[in-house]
Amino acid sequence: MLIIGIDPGISGAICFLKNGKVIDAIEMPSMAEGKKNKKQVNGSQIFNEISLRIKDFNKENIKVVIEQVSAMPGQGVTSMFNFGQSFGILKGICSAMHLSMHFVRPAKWKKYFNLINCEKDASRTKAIEIFPYFSTNLSKKKDANKADAILIASYFYETYRSE
Repeated sequence: MLIIGIDPGISGAICFLKNGKVIDAIEMPSMAEGKKNKKQVNGSQIFNEISLRIKDFNKENIKVVIEQVSAMPGQGVTSMFNFGQSFGILKGICSAMHLSMHFVRPAKWKKYFNLINCEKDASRTKAIEIFPYFSTNLSKKKDANKADAILIASYFYETYRSE
């Protein structure tokens, strides 16, 4: 089984977990938007990255797990709109590719890994503990988003295998 764990958003990441082993984790593909150095997710590149990695799999053996995000207090209207837009793009791509989608709230997977009320970087440490062979890909602080995607996929693998 291939599980694709996705931490949505412009600074998010996508993880590919095959039979419980991380085979790849990439930063969310993005591109420039407008003039002010703003970025948006690159839907075309996301499609290409996923297509490249699923070509040897039967679609019935692929599960996409996306972190179920919502508006957060203190976030600006524009940033929340952009975040929701990224989430919608991911759902649209997976729907168009006929991939089975599942959603998990941050509190659920973080509680499972004892990461509630922890620093963002704690997920990177946890992912390195569970998948030490992948640690060179998680060596920078900015790799915390890859770690989140890995843990989202791992949570699904460990708790929903019987589905």
